[in-house]
Amino acid sequence: MEKQKLRLALGQIDCTVGDLKGNCQKILEYIVMAEKFETDIISFPELAITGYPPEDLLLKPKFIEDNLRELKQLAKSVSRIVVVVGFVDKRGESIYNAAAIIYQGKIKGIYRKMLLPNYGVFDEKRYFKSGNDPFIFKINKTPFGVNICEDIWHKDGPTRKQTSSGAKLIINISASPYHMKKIKKREKTVRQQAKENNVFVAYTNLVGGQDELVFDGQSIIVDSEGKIIARAEAFKEDLLITDLNIKINHRQTKKIITIGEKRLLKQKPLLPERKNKKLESMEEIYQALVLGLKDYAIKNGFKEVVIGLSGGIDSSLVATIAVDALSKDNVNGVFMPSRYSSVESQRDTKELTSSLGIKLLTISIEAIFKTYLSVLESQFSGLRRDTTEENLQARIRGNILMALSNKFGWLVLTTGNKSEVSVGYVTLYGDMAGGFSVIKDVPKTLVYKLAKIRNKERTVIPENILKKAPTAELRPNQKDTDTLPSYALLDKILKVYIEEDKSLQEIVRKGYKREIISKVIRMVDHNEYKRRQSAPGIKITPKAFGKDRRMPITNRYKG
Repeated sequence: MEKQKLRLALGQIDCTVGDLKGNCQKILEYIVMAEKFETDIISFPELAITGYPPEDLLLKPKFIEDNLRELKQLAKSVSRIVVVVGFVDKRGESIYNAAAIIYQGKIKGIYRKMLLPNYGVFDEKRYFKSGNDPFIFKINKTPFGVNICEDIWHKDGPTRKQTSSGAKLIINISASPYHMKKIKKREKTVRQQAKENNVFVAYTNLVGGQDELVFDGQSIIVDSEGKIIARAEAFKEDLLITDLNIKINHRQTKKIITIGEKRLLKQKPLLPERKNKKLESMEEIYQALVLGLKDYAIKNGFKEVVIGLSGGIDSSLVATIAVDALSKDNVNGVFMPSRYSSVESQRDTKELTSSLGIKLLTISIEAIFKTYLSVLESQFSGLRRDTTEENLQARIRGNILMALSNKFGWLVLTTGNKSEVSVGYVTLYGDMAGGFSVIKDVPKTLVYKLAKIRNKERTVIPENILKKAPTAELRPNQKDTDTLPSYALLDKILKVYIEEDKSLQEIVRKGYKREIISKVIRMVDHNEYKRRQSAPGIKITPKAFGKDRRMPITNRYKG
């Protein structure tokens, strides 16, 4: 048994859905960079040409044809390096999530994804037909298999079939979206596949934000013993290049496609030393939020954002993330006091904006609020004040923010967290008004943890904001706990009800009081209509509202 040395590159790139030419241009740039190091093979993420997920763009015949045309143009520019790239293939009336293997100006073979995910945020069976051929390729004496994302998550999937046919290297191209604890699970799966099948695995993941999804990158190369020998950056574009010494036997198989003979140089340029820092869990979540916001704003043509600042923890964290994503010069804060706003809130807001170095506008809503009350006085005569008057204030603020957005082209960032959104402790057309909801999937208790982890680097969020009791300041002496259980308790109940789909009885058996659980469940179920009208927000938990959790608004089931 002899060994063959291969220099392998993973092109971990940030693609934009629908930007076919732009994505191909980026692919070419990474090919050129890889060629400078005499790389033999380079792989790119799943559906790199179209961007992921293209969703119902896949129902447009012209979109499919345009993607195929761009692939052919890309192939013409490939010469002395083998390129593995994701695209949408078409055969007859069916389309496939596919990978093209390109060399010397030609598409040498196409692998079609065999296992299509259809759960959570994935909806691939809506569009694609499954492939059925786990064939392998050979360059010189090295047999390698190509498969796509979900294919590698299954023990008896294409990886096993390809290695049993002689593959010594598996190149998996992927678009695996981020959520908490996903990375450990993903790496465990890839390592197990490598070890159990005695094969090198190169896992090329997408990076970047796409609407609600964030892709973390962190592509890896694993040796045949299941050891990670190289890792790409987290939440950044990266070109990961590694030399592999692959043991070659000469067993032949019918399912092999010979790409050709490639001149494998013994002496190659030295690779730069890499020192990637593995992120802690809170840092990981924070970076996901930063990248998700950055890409959403930039890819949708927004240079600046605007945030309603209240002096509370949620808006403070959103402002801090916005500065880290887009720079302080592109973030605008607006403080909109009313008769119920405290001096403390104004002081904390000024301290925050000074610390972040962002612009602060102060626009009182008191005169507008008085006008509303005056106009509605005859209609509300004899009725006590309630959430109606509270919501008027929130909606006035929402109108002001949207007016600033219209006038200056700023993207409005909403500031509701997952705990509030879950139970409807947000105002429709008020503090829910906006274009992007940065912490929509971040529970309140996690908001505090993220603020503290960001303050470790440099104190930007004033300590008083972290210490004071949460309040909407829409009536005298108001506290969130007037309406809700403590957030520590609420978040525990929400996790088991929303993310784990536990019933009332199952949650009671965990030791929580029935009356509190009943109240929380009732609030969650009753406010589905609000969530359906909310701005998109970044997914960071295993089950986010929207694509992950799709409940009917009209629903009488109680369980």
